[in-house]
Amino acid sequence: MSTGRPGMRAGVTDWVIAVGVAAALLVTGVSGQQSRTDADVLGYALLAAGGLALAARRRAPVPVLAGAGLCAVGYQAAGFDVPAVAYLFAVYASVRAGHRTLTVVASVLMLAALPFAAMASGLHDTGEAFAQARGALELAWLIAAGAAGEALRQAERRADEAERTREETARRRADEERLHIARELHDSLTHQISIIKVQSEVAVHVARKRGEEVPEALLAIQEAGREATRELRATLGALRDDDTAPPRGLDHVPELIKQARSIGLDATLTVDGERHDVPDAVDRTVYRIVQEALTNIARHAAAGSASVRIDWRPEALAIRVDDDGKATPDSAPVPGVGLLGMRERVTALGGRLRAEPRGEGGFTVQAELPVEQTP
Repeated sequence: MSTGRPGMRAGVTDWVIAVGVAAALLVTGVSGQQSRTDADVLGYALLAAGGLALAARRRAPVPVLAGAGLCAVGYQAAGFDVPAVAYLFAVYASVRAGHRTLTVVASVLMLAALPFAAMASGLHDTGEAFAQARGALELAWLIAAGAAGEALRQAERRADEAERTREETARRRADEERLHIARELHDSLTHQISIIKVQSEVAVHVARKRGEEVPEALLAIQEAGREATRELRATLGALRDDDTAPPRGLDHVPELIKQARSIGLDATLTVDGERHDVPDAVDRTVYRIVQEALTNIARHAAAGSASVRIDWRPEALAIRVDDDGKATPDSAPVPGVGLLGMRERVTALGGRLRAEPRGEGGFTVQAELPVEQTP
């Protein structure tokens, strides 16, 4: 439904332009005729046809260009000294559609044919015939029509390219974020399942060494651990990075603050509570949350300052990033790919995320990640 309406409006606009041009040509032709001849009917028909053909200029720009050009030559030959306005519209449409070379060739043929058409109308003076042809199709107007079509074609091409680039970037960032989450889950699950497998194998070994009967449940756990390990390695092993650089975590958050300051953002970091060990996945997620939040502030918030607060709690780690940007409750920004990926990370770890404009202005990102302290 929504795709049909713009096309319908464009069709109506094309018809309005076509009828308007045809009417202007007819009025100019009628007012310019001093005497009536048998060629008048043909001339009026060509004037009307040349204008009305513009209704199809979007769907068939090349046939319209040829038709408008032939009509202009025809009514000039019939004695109608009327500017080739319809042909200029056709040149614009043809160049806009990308037919530049063909339009140039057609225009050269038009410029060559118009003087002969003027002489066919009864003019015997060559200079006067060329003057009439020049008046019917000024080279400057011809170049302007082509330049306007080319300018709009380039603008539309750049707009399409920008839209395609945005979509590709959004898809790439989403894929990268999901891939990173998959890698981290792979690492975490592989570690935990390996522990289960080792523990079960030790239990089975000890039981057999003592001559005790091994419970079926323990054997099932052992086999399930082995199978799960094989499946994980086969399915997700390809997700590992070849990058040997250490993963970024809480210890690298001050670097993010320094980077934000280097681009002119007044960024501060506050840490509350006593630090304790957290799982690697939580450690990396905190870094990614702060990184994404500061990136969004630098790109979209038009903020002068940002504050990062990390709160160490006994059973959770809380992160809050605030800015004083342009976001308000009445103009909430649409969540982007980065924010969606951030939410996926937090949810995968059993945490909560809140990202929304603040009442006093600016934007806030708050996350709470559950942690279990290592005894």
